[in-house]
Amino acid sequence: MGVGVLLIGLGYILMSGGGSDNPEVFNPEIFNTRRLTVAPLILLAGLVLEVYAIMTPANKEKEANNG
Repeated sequence: MGVGVLLIGLGYILMSGGGSDNPEVFNPEIFNTRRLTVAPLILLAGLVLEVYAIMTPANKEKEANNG
């Protein structure tokens, strides 16, 4: 689950930025490949990994040895 959280955080960090200090000036940097393609794919991979980690049942043999 930790890896999924890291991927989600990395996706949001890659999506950030690209704004302009002056609202009257357009900054085309908001439409680069990193923000539109790479970051959402990393974010989606993190979310899928989280769902997999939550839905996968615990190993019964591990629990029997620990308890």
